[in-house]
Amino acid sequence: MNKVIGAGVNRKDGRAKVMGTATYAAEHQIPDLVHGYLVTATIANGQIKSIDTRTAEKAPGVIAVFTHKNAPKIFKPSNDFMNSKIYEARLPLADDKVHYAGQIIGLVVADTFERARDAAHLVKVEYTTQKPLVDGKEASFKEAAGMFGEEMKFEKGSFATGNAAAEIASAAAKVEATYKTSTELHAPMEPHATISHWQDANSLTVYEPSQWVLGTQRTYAELFGLPTERVRIVTPFLGGAFGSKAFPWPHGILCAAAARKLQRPLKVVVSRRQMTANTGHRSETEQTLRLAATADGNLQVIAHEVKSYTSPVNVFTEPCTSITPVMYAAPNLRLNQELAVMNVGTPTFMRAPGENPGMWALESAMDELAWALKIDPVELRLKNEAKQHQRQGLPFSAKHFAECLRVGAKEFGWKDRAKQPRSLTRDGKLIGWGMAAATFPGLRGKASVKVRLLPNGTAHILTSGNDMGTGAYTVVAATAAEALGLPIEQIRVEMGDSLLPDGGMAGGSMMTASLAPAVMSACQEVLKTAKTKTAQEAFANLRQSGRAAIEATASTAPGAEAKKWAFQSWGAHFCEVSVDEEIGRLRVTRWVSVMDIGRVINSKTAASQVRGGVIMGIGQALMEECHFDPNIGYPVVYDLATYHFPAHADIPRIEVAFVGEPDLNFNPVGARGVGEIGITGVSAAIANAVYHATGKRIRDLPITPEKLL
Repeated sequence: MNKVIGAGVNRKDGRAKVMGTATYAAEHQIPDLVHGYLVTATIANGQIKSIDTRTAEKAPGVIAVFTHKNAPKIFKPSNDFMNSKIYEARLPLADDKVHYAGQIIGLVVADTFERARDAAHLVKVEYTTQKPLVDGKEASFKEAAGMFGEEMKFEKGSFATGNAAAEIASAAAKVEATYKTSTELHAPMEPHATISHWQDANSLTVYEPSQWVLGTQRTYAELFGLPTERVRIVTPFLGGAFGSKAFPWPHGILCAAAARKLQRPLKVVVSRRQMTANTGHRSETEQTLRLAATADGNLQVIAHEVKSYTSPVNVFTEPCTSITPVMYAAPNLRLNQELAVMNVGTPTFMRAPGENPGMWALESAMDELAWALKIDPVELRLKNEAKQHQRQGLPFSAKHFAECLRVGAKEFGWKDRAKQPRSLTRDGKLIGWGMAAATFPGLRGKASVKVRLLPNGTAHILTSGNDMGTGAYTVVAATAAEALGLPIEQIRVEMGDSLLPDGGMAGGSMMTASLAPAVMSACQEVLKTAKTKTAQEAFANLRQSGRAAIEATASTAPGAEAKKWAFQSWGAHFCEVSVDEEIGRLRVTRWVSVMDIGRVINSKTAASQVRGGVIMGIGQALMEECHFDPNIGYPVVYDLATYHFPAHADIPRIEVAFVGEPDLNFNPVGARGVGEIGITGVSAAIANAVYHATGKRIRDLPITPEKLL
């Protein structure tokens, strides 16, 4: 068999992206296209008293101005997550209420983008205002309920075993601390944009950056009262998403509604300023961890309480406690999540939702416990690793967490770590070493793939599943190349179109785990259809027969395995930091990550994904935060200059290694996802290194200079 899986294959889409031929949502060329610009609220809580569009309507090139007074028709969808889903339960322009600053209150359509933008600023709005709630200290909390479908396995809500309070009181060693994260903004390289094109009143094509093409198709069908087959979603490329492009946002829904009303193809691009308010963010969190252990380091209690914030227009809980039952075994567990409503836009999925902030708190607390017990942090984790999912009551399908810790420690040189804080210096700066674990659930969905063998000796792989920039084109091609015994150069992949077989969602790190088995199965099926053992024989038969192609479609889906096993990926991060205390300057100077993700399909793109997660985690740890103006409720950061994130100069060389074996209990290919695990634990590893360097324990992210002075 042709061995392609596991090799470091160059990206199939790399040349198109470098040469500029990869077409993103806003770049599709549609004849007779007009442009829309959003009008957004300048208050965060209140009601529109009056809205005057007369001057805007008379501006050059303006075609229409939509507000709540003349909102185009939109039906309410079922909004049940697994079938259809919108990010805001409140439909755009539904009424005159304003729930957060930056909420869409109008849309100006003109013949050019510039004219639409200029006219949007001519819309005059008067409000009846109320004081907005944008400070979590003033919020009222209540217990958060579950939010996702059973297939997603993001458990929330209270959970308890044993008697945590009694065990804490009698423990030989204990840690009780509160850890905070700031609001983080979605800032993908590709802004949110959509083009809606109605071929007639009952046939819609949407060019939109969607992580779930078939899910988006179903949602738009419900929104506009159409049969699903009358809606086409086209998303061949995404310029980053990280959870913010899984479902339609109000701007996309409004674009489609206005285009139908005007019977003109319409483009709406959301500005960076608008994106800070109305295309999602990660809620700030406040997490209290209580750990109790015996003198020799056996955990007796893990109590994890979480507070996060949602919007008046939808419910989203940051599920931080989802990691607690899988990481470390303790006979007494207590988990609780609370939620408060503030006048902010809808928080949503952001790379490792819940797992990322949850691991920040848990891994920081574990480091504190290790210091209290005078036990090496690696040894404390090895001693207490969980053998089963303590909430599901199931053993893990394949687990090599201990190997991640041991390999990472060896590669980093952890045995040479100074045993006291503030004991290592270099060039006048304090040096610290820190580590933390990483984890993310193994998720998998349904997927279908069509394979076509052509007389020219190439194979064509078709699926609606898409590539967010993570390497899915390459993974699909590598899987097909190995299954068919062909060089990867002879594989052509087409993705991201709802006309193609249902490829599932590019989210929850499940695209590879869902698609690869379907690709493998479809390749096997096409050889059966060709009645040959190899693709080369099939090509020869095709050329002799004069047929255009031999094709087959196959579908795969999760089965009964989820009743036998809990599926989880594991990892470990080791880092070195330098701290110049005189100016509060913190630099990450060295990094090693070791991951257990089952079978690695493409070592090159997989390592790239881990590096991307680590870089995003460094941004979270050191820079990223969004505050809201207490008077108007708008984010005080407004573009990529004021919202700080890492540049190349901020990042050291990141060494990535993979351990473990294929997880064949999970799927026939043995591959779990890699897109999100890389960010989990990163911020804790950095904060733990800062403590080692300075003796100062930072429990509030980001770690900005004033916290080090």
